[in-house]
Amino acid sequence: MGNTPRNFVAFASGLLFGLGLIVSGMANPAKVLAFLDLAGRWDPSLAFVMAGAIAIAGIGFRLARARSTSVLGAPMQLPTARRIDPRLIAGALVFGAGWGLVGFCPGPALVSAASGQPRAWLFVAAMLAGMALFAALERVAAQRRQSSS
Repeated sequence: MGNTPRNFVAFASGLLFGLGLIVSGMANPAKVLAFLDLAGRWDPSLAFVMAGAIAIAGIGFRLARARSTSVLGAPMQLPTARRIDPRLIAGALVFGAGWGLVGFCPGPALVSAASGQPRAWLFVAAMLAGMALFAALERVAAQRRQSSS
């Protein structure tokens, strides 16, 4: 099977995900910050969005574990790591801090940037810079490990 059906399904899935973020309010940083403001004017509505997303993902992962290929024939690539290590904790802390400070996480930030929000463009630029810095630091660490062995 060629890549055209896969690309179409990927595009349609991304479009559906983006629309879901808009409809649910996850692409609205003010709504996200209100959800995170437990001591102030807390808006619990995003808890229902998250609970629904976790339930749907749980069903999807359960079904995916029973398969070796996707519906379109691509190899099934599910996460296998189970260990909680310092890198995972640090990543979660950085993710949470960014989300709490500005009300964006990567997916909703891309949706908001596509809709023309200047704050989202700033966030996406900072996110890309952070990804580039991480990649550079990983290369340096790999070179050091390689030269010391």
